[in-house]
Amino acid sequence: MFMINSTIWLHTQFIDFRKQIDGLVMLVADHLKLEPTSGQLFLFRNKTSNKIKILWWDRNGFWLFYKRLEQGRLIFPKIQNEPIELTRDQMGWLLSGLDFSKPPNPPGIKPTNFY
Repeated sequence: MFMINSTIWLHTQFIDFRKQIDGLVMLVADHLKLEPTSGQLFLFRNKTSNKIKILWWDRNGFWLFYKRLEQGRLIFPKIQNEPIELTRDQMGWLLSGLDFSKPPNPPGIKPTNFY
C-alpha cells in the first residue's frame, strides 16, 4: 500500500486528536514546513501515548490511519520541535509498542546453504 521509498516523519509533540485530515494537512504544511501531498507518511501522537494517527497522500486523496491501544502505551521519544525521520522498521516497532530507539540486535548469520 505505502510506497516503499516513502519518507516517514514522526511529529513528537502531542496533538489534539479531534484534528482530522484537514487539520493535520495544515499542521504538516504550516508547522512542519513539509509537503503533505508528497507521498510521505506523517505520524502524530496523543497526549496519553495510547493513540497514533498516520496521514498519507495517495495520488488523488488522503488516507488517515488511526490506532488505539486497548492496554499499555506506545513508546515515543522525548518531545522535540523538529519531526524525526523514521525507517519502515522503526515505524513497525513503534506501532507494535516497542521502543524504536533501541532496536533489537539480531545475531549475524552466515548463510552456508543455497538452494
